[in-house]
Amino acid sequence: MGYFDLSGQTAIVTGGASGIGLAISTRLANAGATVAIADMNLEAATAAAAGIQNAFALQADVADYASVEKAWAAVIARTGQVHILVNNAGVAGKAAPLWEQSYEDWTKCIRVNMDGVWNGCKAIAGHMRDKKYGRIVNIASVAGKDGNPNMTAYSSTKAAVIGFTKSFGKEVATDGICVNAVAPAVVRTPILDQLTPEQVKYMTDKIPMRRTGEPGEIAAVVHFLASPDCSFVTAQTYDASGGRSTY
Repeated sequence: MGYFDLSGQTAIVTGGASGIGLAISTRLANAGATVAIADMNLEAATAAAAGIQNAFALQADVADYASVEKAWAAVIARTGQVHILVNNAGVAGKAAPLWEQSYEDWTKCIRVNMDGVWNGCKAIAGHMRDKKYGRIVNIASVAGKDGNPNMTAYSSTKAAVIGFTKSFGKEVATDGICVNAVAPAVVRTPILDQLTPEQVKYMTDKIPMRRTGEPGEIAAVVHFLASPDCSFVTAQTYDASGGRSTY
């Protein structure tokens, strides 16, 4: 058995049909896991699962707790146990100064980026505690540490994900569950289509490597945090930022 082997394990990856989520789903499946690709767009999730061995599609709206609870129960019924949860689903929100944003712009980010992580963890916590094992990885952002102008909602929700991870990780530290976050810098995914070229340039210019990250580079960090080898690491945030954030 090699390092970070996930044979016999089941993983749920939210927003797993594209971008970073698809890279994570593929990486975990290649390591031996059965992967539930959870996405609000069932058609996209089905297409993604068709290209990954040991993956299946799952419809779930992370902003709706009832939807998440039902979806996670379906995975447990199908596989017997969920070992890994990756809360990856997110939206960038409107790129504009605060005075040009609406309350709806604000709450959309909160419901997906922040409530989505809470819903995912809440719906699986009892199951993982009963099994005395779990690996939860929440995808945050360096925007949650540094704060990006014209992205107040996104930056605020990602800061909340980091704080939630630190708190929840401590709550389940004696239950065999490790909870960590990954904070990427800007990564070349379809989510960038929601931003202006100026906004993308602002973020990229702050990266010492002077490039965007690749989805597979984020998936590599998630892979360790999702594995049994991650046994004495919890309530932490791992940057994957090309050197942008160093704290």
